[in-house]
Amino acid sequence: MKFLKYFLLAFAMVSALFSCEKEFLDTYPTTSVSADDALLSTQNAYAALNGIHRIMYTQYDAQGQSGEGSNNLFRDYLGEDIVFPRASGSTAYVGMMRWDDHRNVNNGNIRYVYRFYYRLISNANILINGIDNTPGNEKDRNIIKGQALAYRAWAHFQLVQLWGKRYNANAKPNSQSGVPLMVENTLEGLPRATVEEVYAQINKDLDQAIPLLAGYTRAGSAAKSNFDVNVVQGIKARVALTQQNWAVAATAAAEARKGYTLMSNAQYLAGFNDITNPEWIWGNRQISDHNTFFYSYFAYISANFNSTVLRTQPRAINGPLWEAISATDIRKQCWDKTGATVPIPPGGARVPYQNKKYLASSSSLSIGDVPLMRAGEMYLIEAEAKARSGDEPGAAQALFTLMKNRDPQYVLSTKTGQALIDEILFHRRVELWAEGFRFTDLKRLNLPLNRNGIPNHLAAIIAIYDVPAGDIKWEWLFPQDEMNTNLAIVQNPL
Repeated sequence: MKFLKYFLLAFAMVSALFSCEKEFLDTYPTTSVSADDALLSTQNAYAALNGIHRIMYTQYDAQGQSGEGSNNLFRDYLGEDIVFPRASGSTAYVGMMRWDDHRNVNNGNIRYVYRFYYRLISNANILINGIDNTPGNEKDRNIIKGQALAYRAWAHFQLVQLWGKRYNANAKPNSQSGVPLMVENTLEGLPRATVEEVYAQINKDLDQAIPLLAGYTRAGSAAKSNFDVNVVQGIKARVALTQQNWAVAATAAAEARKGYTLMSNAQYLAGFNDITNPEWIWGNRQISDHNTFFYSYFAYISANFNSTVLRTQPRAINGPLWEAISATDIRKQCWDKTGATVPIPPGGARVPYQNKKYLASSSSLSIGDVPLMRAGEMYLIEAEAKARSGDEPGAAQALFTLMKNRDPQYVLSTKTGQALIDEILFHRRVELWAEGFRFTDLKRLNLPLNRNGIPNHLAAIIAIYDVPAGDIKWEWLFPQDEMNTNLAIVQNPL
């Protein structure tokens, strides 16, 4: 594939190029700038970096394609914990839930997801490979390059989890096919690198980004849309967990949450839409003059936005999962077993186990900040990594710190072995519901999809209940556009 033709440059600039750094971080740009202009000065490069931030949540080819928030939903629709509970409701994006979309080479959603991550990579490459010679302050060059490296690493990580086979620490080197590894923009089609090669580059980029961002403090109302050392450590923790590198996962997770406190119970029930939440490490800030209308994350997951999708097919949680949550756990109140207390939009339906975790700005405004990394996730990564490496007391303590905040009646776990791991994974499912981790968790753990025994799943909606671990369906198919233009790539098994 000719990458620069397929993944169009999406840099953007604010109107006043010579603003101070805080203004660059405060204002999302809207007008285009060429790659050459982006490297004329560090001021321009900051504006270009802001353009990359905007790629994360802008609208693409269709409604429901709004950057990483939509991707989070796609991955969770493939799991068992988001439920479409009404046979007569909207079936928008039910193709993901049926495991059809990601196995259809002509499907617009897989084309969008694939292009989305490579668009981020191609834009990041411009800064990574050109910023060293850009006039300006060295500190600014380091900040820009460090963030661009983090973007490139994270985007490749997202891609290889979907299109590659799972990483297996017991089968090094993982020579199975991964995804094209793009560290320089090129007009030539690239073959698939091995899974091992992709992960090696991901870790190299993250390790290079950390010292470049050392001492960098984010500023401005959109600060948490930027990468700092904490965010990079959080990505490193996710990567290490996927690679079964337990020591690195535990250490990086602890580093990522430094300086962040767990949210209060009141904040937990406030709608998961505010980037100023003290627990959020990374997120996309949606500003009020960029209305997201019917395409945003909150137009497809919130309880209250007045879209046909949510009015007729409100989202619900897997019933048995909800039933297993302790009655004293604040998270249980993120869903309503009867739907009676959910702030539904005008004319909206009420259903069992109805979602109210996510709230849009109002029934007429789908704006909301999108959570991408929280301290709660980092406690869970540390707990799982320590449990799997034999540090069960450390695992139980990490889990206890999180759970005592969520449930005042929670006591330090005395479980060991697989029982302790199962407890951690249960809380991971509850904590991260609709934040985009269920499909990749099942894949990394080599577990099957199993929707049996979940009465609020409807056969007419989901169509598929079981997918065995290791089945070819766990690998997304490359879009036909890619196959047509990149003669070097080999398709996943059909």
